[in-house]
Amino acid sequence: MGSSMTRGDIESLATDFYDLLESFKHAPFYHISFEIFLVLAVIWLVFFRKPRAIEKKLTEREKQELIDEWQPEPLVPPVDPNHPALNVRVLDGIVGKTVEIDGKKSLNFATFNFLNFVGNSRISEKAIQAVQKYGVGSCGPRGFYGTIDIHLELEERLAKFFNCEEGIIYSYGFSTIASIIPAYSKRNDILFVDEGVHYAIQKGVEASRSHVKWFKHNDIQDLERLLAEQEVLDKKNPKKARTIRRFLIIEGLYVNYGDICPLPRMVELKYKYKYRIFIDESVSFGTIGQTGRGVTEYYDIDRQKIDLISSSLEYSIGSIGGFAVGSSFVVDHQRLSAQGYCFSASLPPLLAAAAIEALNIMEEQSTPLFETIMSKSKRLHKKLLSIKGYSVMGDEISPLKHLRLANALNTIGRLEEIVQFAQTRDITITVARYLTDEHLLPEPSIRLILNVEMTDEELEFLCTVLQEALVKVTS
Repeated sequence: MGSSMTRGDIESLATDFYDLLESFKHAPFYHISFEIFLVLAVIWLVFFRKPRAIEKKLTEREKQELIDEWQPEPLVPPVDPNHPALNVRVLDGIVGKTVEIDGKKSLNFATFNFLNFVGNSRISEKAIQAVQKYGVGSCGPRGFYGTIDIHLELEERLAKFFNCEEGIIYSYGFSTIASIIPAYSKRNDILFVDEGVHYAIQKGVEASRSHVKWFKHNDIQDLERLLAEQEVLDKKNPKKARTIRRFLIIEGLYVNYGDICPLPRMVELKYKYKYRIFIDESVSFGTIGQTGRGVTEYYDIDRQKIDLISSSLEYSIGSIGGFAVGSSFVVDHQRLSAQGYCFSASLPPLLAAAAIEALNIMEEQSTPLFETIMSKSKRLHKKLLSIKGYSVMGDEISPLKHLRLANALNTIGRLEEIVQFAQTRDITITVARYLTDEHLLPEPSIRLILNVEMTDEELEFLCTVLQEALVKVTS
C-alpha cells in the first residue's frame, strides 16, 4: 500500500526546491557550468556513445598476407649515382700550390690553403716532433684527461695574437661556431643573423632554439630595420625585454660570397641597440689585415668591442680544428657549455704543434706576407673582371672569389663543364657546393681560392684558361 502525501510533505518539497533554486543563484558561474557539463556528459555516455566494436582476430594466413604486402620506406632517399660526392677526385701527395690528380700535376685554385702552409717543411718537422713526444691522438675530451700542455700553449698564443684575454681550441672546425652559439644563446633569446652565413653557423643557430631574425646579406639598412622593430616590442613589454639577450652573428669575410662585412657600422649599432657581436673569421683570419689578424685589424676596430671572435684552424693555418678568443669571462663559459669542447676528443697534439709553428711563421713574416696576398688578390680580381662573360663576386682584397655566368647560362652543368675543361689544361678549380637545407641557397658559382705563392704568370694562365673554357661551353 502506498501512503498518500500530506500537505506538510508537499510544503517541505516546495521549500527544498526553492532553496535549490536560491543556491543556484548564489553559486559561482564556473560551478554551475561544471555541473551542466557533467550532466551533458552523462547523457551522452548513456544515450549517444557507440559501443566499441569487437576487433576481429586475424588468422595466421591473413597475417602473413599483410606481411607480404608491406613495403618498408627506404632508410635513405634515392641518390643520383652521378652525384659529385660519390665521384670524388682522388689526390695524391701534398695538397699545396699544386696538386696531383690521376698522376697529373695541376695548379690548385680549389682548396683553402691561402698561405701555402700545407706541406711547409718547418710545420711538418714540428708535427713529427710532436708525434714522437705525444703520440698521435689524445683519446679524451679536454675535461677528462684530454688536456695536454701543448693545448694550453696554443690557446695562450692565439689569445696573444689577437690581443685578447683568453683563447679556447676545438678539435673540429665545423663544431667550433656550431657549439659556441648554443652555448650562449638559449630559448627566447634573439639572434640577428646575416642570411648569407655558412652552414656551420646555421647549424649553431638552429641548435640554440633562439628566436632568429635574418637580415639581408651585408645590408645594414635591413639589420637596423629589424633592430628598430625589436626596440618597439621591447618598449611595450620592458619586463620581458630585460630577460632577453640579443646577439649579432656575422662572418668577417663570407665564404659563400667573398665579401667583407661592414663591421664599423655594426659596432656603432651595438651600443645603440644593446646586442653582443659574435664574428666568425674563418676566412679573414690569416688573409685580411696588415698582419693577418682579420677584419678588426682591417677596419682598425678595438677587439674589446667584439664580444667573441671564432675561426677555423683548417684554412690559413693549414691544420685541423678551430678556436675562439675573447674575455676570460666569456671564453671560460664554453669549457662547461660548448658541446664540441666538452664531449669531443681533444685536438691531436701534432696538429696543435703545427698550428703553433704556423703562428710563428705568420708573426715572423708578418706585414710582407699579408701585403703580398692582398695585393695578389687585387691583381687577380682585376684580371678576372677583364674576362667578358663572367660575373666576379667578392671584395678585391679577398683571396676567395666566386665566378658566375650571365643570367640563364649560369647553371651547375655549364659550370661543371668549365671545371672539367680547366682540369684538362692543368688548372684545378671547383664548383661551390651547398646542402639542400641551407637557409639561403646561393646561386651556382665557381669558387676560386688564391694561394699566396701563385705568380703573376700563373694567375694570367688561369684567366686565359677560364676565357677558353667559357668560349667552348657557350659556343
